[in-house]
Amino acid sequence: MSDPGNPTHRPDIASPMLYQFSYRTSIMKADSLCVVLEGQWLLRTRGIAAMGDTLEFSDIYQEVKGSWNDGRLRFGRQSVVYKSSKTGKVDSIPAAELSQAQWRRVCLGQGIKLTTSTGHIYKYDGFRDTDFEKISEYFKAHYKVELSEKELCVKGWNWGTTKFSGPLLSFEVSDSPAFEIPLASVSQCATGKNEVTLEFHQNDEAEVSLMEVRFYVPPGDTVFRDRVLSKADVIQATGDAVCIFKELQCLTPRGRYDIRIYPSFLHLHGKTFDYKIPYTTVLRLFLLPHKDQRQMFFMISLDPPIKQGQTRYHFLILLFSKEEDLSLSLNMTEEEVERRYGGKLSKNMSGSLYEMVGRVMKALVNKKITVPGNFLGHSGTQCITCSYKASSGLLYPLERGFVYIHKPPVHLRFEEVSCVNFARGTTTTRSFDFEIETKQGTQFTFSSIEREEYGKLFDFVTAKKLSIKNRGFKEVNISPGKDDMLEDSDEDQHDAYLERMKEEGKIREEANDSDDSDGESGEYDSKASASDSSAEGGDSDREKKKRPAKKAKVVKERKPRKVKEGGEKKPKDSGAPKRPMSAYFLWLNASRESIKAEHPGISITEISKRAGEMWRELGKEQKVEWDGKAEEAKKDYEVAMREYRESGGGSSAPSKKYSNMSLLNTYS
Repeated sequence: MSDPGNPTHRPDIASPMLYQFSYRTSIMKADSLCVVLEGQWLLRTRGIAAMGDTLEFSDIYQEVKGSWNDGRLRFGRQSVVYKSSKTGKVDSIPAAELSQAQWRRVCLGQGIKLTTSTGHIYKYDGFRDTDFEKISEYFKAHYKVELSEKELCVKGWNWGTTKFSGPLLSFEVSDSPAFEIPLASVSQCATGKNEVTLEFHQNDEAEVSLMEVRFYVPPGDTVFRDRVLSKADVIQATGDAVCIFKELQCLTPRGRYDIRIYPSFLHLHGKTFDYKIPYTTVLRLFLLPHKDQRQMFFMISLDPPIKQGQTRYHFLILLFSKEEDLSLSLNMTEEEVERRYGGKLSKNMSGSLYEMVGRVMKALVNKKITVPGNFLGHSGTQCITCSYKASSGLLYPLERGFVYIHKPPVHLRFEEVSCVNFARGTTTTRSFDFEIETKQGTQFTFSSIEREEYGKLFDFVTAKKLSIKNRGFKEVNISPGKDDMLEDSDEDQHDAYLERMKEEGKIREEANDSDDSDGESGEYDSKASASDSSAEGGDSDREKKKRPAKKAKVVKERKPRKVKEGGEKKPKDSGAPKRPMSAYFLWLNASRESIKAEHPGISITEISKRAGEMWRELGKEQKVEWDGKAEEAKKDYEVAMREYRESGGGSSAPSKKYSNMSLLNTYS
């Protein structure tokens, strides 16, 4: 090993490079946490399922940009499959591509590192010491790969050898790895006089974030930097875009954007903000019809989300009109299109705009587009109108989950739902609330759903075998994968909420048809009906007692309002210049038509409410324009008012001593 104190030493480029490093971390929440570069924060008790030719482990952890996500790992004869419990994302590794497997001691447990023939590396932690023998035998029998044990260096030295293995940078001390850096997590690589700084993509959900790592390099050495940049996830808009969609209406984040499609990412270019979204961050694609049947939503689920200041957008939602068509020509030759996309796209395409966007995204992201299933609401549409967090939107019951659009958008998979609940509406009996509780204890309440939708939604939830909280029978704890416990007969279960709503409907109908001559109120009173039923068969004398007469209400005469002498209201001068509008009202007049276009059929009060929210969300840079216009209008008003007064305007206003009658006669 070279002398670390000699900065002029330059190692042979062909040999492994020797570098010194330092690192800086940002601790967001320090509650008895230890900073480690590779390890496991929490080890849970988990079960192991061995079913024939498969081995399955629960509570296995996968590191995603500094955050540990738990999930289920299954070794099968054809593939290795890992499914995240948080996002539902599935990683599948074909068994034929496995080339190397290592068993390593990590923080608080054991881990497996899998290397494929294509150069990809996967690491899973959370195993026990006793799992080694079963997994090793399984790998030999089905994958023909030996599970070797590898010790990590824990000396704490900062001088060693760097090795590049596919997308992984390994720092080794005495031929033992001290830590490993996935180059896909590198967001920037900067060089100094004798050091290289690696900056990393940040994960907001990680309790401890690694901000940067610095490596000492001999002056003038660029080999290390070039090797890092060749595998790092540094997005650069180089070359021509495959195609461009101009002025697309985006609901989240709000605005109109040009979407430029590149081979590895899409670029959202707006008037104020730009976003670059790698296709690797796209989880799911949704194409959902609007309730008015004239528009379509195209929703893209992202993990990690895109950022705008402190706001995080987990979903990108585009709104299209069904009547808008497009003829699209890709910026590629026909042979190149066929070679890259294998018939999924063609050089020249035409059709509806939303179909073109969906077709291009499906081919480049290589994921299926989710559309509504067989659910039909009371109005014959595939969604339900409701409110979430005081904002009106649409709830879509899909084949594998619920989607709410929009503000904020919500996607709930059935496998993360603990139970659902049908509750009485808080403001009126004409609607009800639909509550969804997740296994993590989070509750989502969708309110103001029309009562006519109850039967359709109840049948859908029952068909999907979701646990209903207020059915009136004892609940059972449902373990993952035990769906047979939900297979109960619907005919034997009493739906208390449905019976209650039917009973209230009958009572209201009887009240409307009854005679009001006895002075009784037509409203349903649960206490009164209970007392009447208990009195049947009782003493007849009690029924004959006269009810006390109601006291007549005394209507007090209103005293005439005293008007102070000389306090008559000054009449408005119709010839005076009009007062200038504020910046908000100038903006509202310019934006009113666009708000009506985004929300067809919206009422005047809803326009005012929506405009107020949009105005509060505008940045200072956007408000400067309207403040300037308001200031100009104010100056014009002052000039016009001065000229009006100089010309004698306003001087003929009556004196305050005139009575109301004299004022009326003067201006009549």
